[in-house]
Amino acid sequence: MKDLLRVKSLISTEVESLLNSQVKKEAHSCAQYLAVASWCDQNGFDNSADYFFKQSDEERTHQLKLFKYILDMGGHAISPEVDDIRIEFNSFREVFEQALEMEIAITQSFKKIAAACHKEQDYVTMEFLNWFLKEQREEEYKARRALELFNIIGEEATGLWEIDKTIPKISYTSED
Repeated sequence: MKDLLRVKSLISTEVESLLNSQVKKEAHSCAQYLAVASWCDQNGFDNSADYFFKQSDEERTHQLKLFKYILDMGGHAISPEVDDIRIEFNSFREVFEQALEMEIAITQSFKKIAAACHKEQDYVTMEFLNWFLKEQREEEYKARRALELFNIIGEEATGLWEIDKTIPKISYTSED
């Protein structure tokens, strides 16, 4: 006999599937940021390595938050497999280009989930997603600012060293 507490999920099959897909994307981002941190460390960019270790921790936190939400709503959370992690980069700049591309893709994914929630009038999940949407605003901001340093400071002479030194100072201040 099925456990009655788990028979009916409070989220639709579609939303559950989208959330599980997001769990996988967050796990991939976590692993990718670890690989980037390793590359930075191996190439002497210690501050950026620390920055990406923190980014990896944040992505893991996001993954777990989503995972637990699915379970809390009576859904079936799926522990994802992670593959296709890039470990080699052609330049320090390319590391930050990839970070921005990943954050933009994550934002778009959350917007897709939010659209499904609006369509289904799933206001509880929508409220839950609002935290992630605000978080993505910060993540994209920081990734863009980091990449802009390459244009502002330049990559010549001690430029890369200056960029690495400045990375930890990037912060986001929300007006709300």
